[in-house]
Amino acid sequence: MAKERIGFIGLGIMGKPMARNLLKSGHPLIVHSRSRAPVDELVGAGAADGKSPRGVAQQSDFVITMLPDSPDVQQVVLGRDGVLEGIRPGSVLVDMSTISPLVTQEIANAVTAKGAQMLDAPVSGGEKGAIEATLSIMVGGPEPVFTRVRPVFETLGKNIVHIGGAGAGQVAKACNQIVVALTIQAVSEALVLAAKAGVDPAKVRQALLGGFAQSRILDVHGQRMLERNFKPGFRVRLHQKDLNIALSTGKALGVPLPATAVVQEAFTALRGLERSDLDHSALVTLIEELAKVEVRPGR
Repeated sequence: MAKERIGFIGLGIMGKPMARNLLKSGHPLIVHSRSRAPVDELVGAGAADGKSPRGVAQQSDFVITMLPDSPDVQQVVLGRDGVLEGIRPGSVLVDMSTISPLVTQEIANAVTAKGAQMLDAPVSGGEKGAIEATLSIMVGGPEPVFTRVRPVFETLGKNIVHIGGAGAGQVAKACNQIVVALTIQAVSEALVLAAKAGVDPAKVRQALLGGFAQSRILDVHGQRMLERNFKPGFRVRLHQKDLNIALSTGKALGVPLPATAVVQEAFTALRGLERSDLDHSALVTLIEELAKVEVRPGR
């Protein structure tokens, strides 16, 4: 049985390795991105150039978008020469970006009116998870459509959960980004406290990894902090955007998110220091500057 033709729009830090994994799995792939270089790279590996979002949709059974923010998805899907102009009845739009749940519902309604279906399926796991196909995928939309697309999700990730109706995946992602941001803040504060006290932060991290404080953030980002490796897997400015979504959703629903607001202000400070394109683990550098100490092993 022939595999579905998949369109992929948005070949950035996350999108390019995700698209490459789909290509490796044997799916015919049609790609488009704002930047030309990743399109050429994937075309060289066997993908087809869709030329535009409309062109991608016209040739695809499933169209995946992986874009930075709500306005980007609105433009690519609803704008001139967009996905909506080319989408075919019976096909599926899968938005794997992290955007507003309200925008997701708006786009889902427009897609449904064209006789197609939509899933919102934001991911967690960063660049490493995208490369290794170990992403966590949180899915909103009709369950029969989720079942149809699940084999494609299994090419991209390991923890795949259908959350609920349209927008539910985006709500789950907002919750994820709250937990990740607050944990990065906690790890940053802990390691800086250790360093300021004259205790080796590497050994503190090692001890904490064996106890109740163990977390993926402490493991991966704690090591980044020690190595001073802030090459972006997930940029500060994108995490700040995600916390804006969480805070606005909380405000709309009457849910206070005070700790989230504090970390959001820390990300704002990093942007003011021109560190918005660093990895979000660079939050530690703000705490270091305030404490006048740097986290390094062997203190």
